Amino acid sequence: MSLKEQIIAVRDSGKTNMLDSRTVQYIASEMNFYELVIFIEEHRDRYSKFIFTGDEKYLSVSDK
Repeated sequence: MSLKEQIIAVRDSGKTNMLDSRTVQYIASEMNFYELVIFIEEHRDRYSKFIFTGDEKYLSVSDK
């Protein structure tokens, strides 16, 4: 499952505001989306930019 798909699954759960990245990490962990948990921890700025813009380029860690 891609990072985008994991983010959408957390969003679709309706359990939190997606701007609350700490709670998103908690829910992602509950859903076994460990890649997303680590991505947010290491690239919180890129996660936020994706949430605000929807631009998938922010989900690619090779695009710095």
